[in-house]
Amino acid sequence: MKNLKTEYKPGGKNRQYILDKAVSYIASKGPGLGTQGDRHHFLLEKVGLTETEYLECLNKASNGALLDAWKK
Repeated sequence: MKNLKTEYKPGGKNRQYILDKAVSYIASKGPGLGTQGDRHHFLLEKVGLTETEYLECLNKASNGALLDAWKK
């Protein structure tokens, strides 16, 4: 099993990069990416997000989708 580099762990200088990627991963609609439950499990268990970080990413992902739908 691979581990995250120190700069990508909580408090690391590149943590925001991981959080931004998590937002796009949650919001993506690819059928091969699994359900939201699968994504939740992956981000918490494999990527190392905290529950709070996951919820913040989920909030950002859903707000962006709602705004795009409203503009159409």
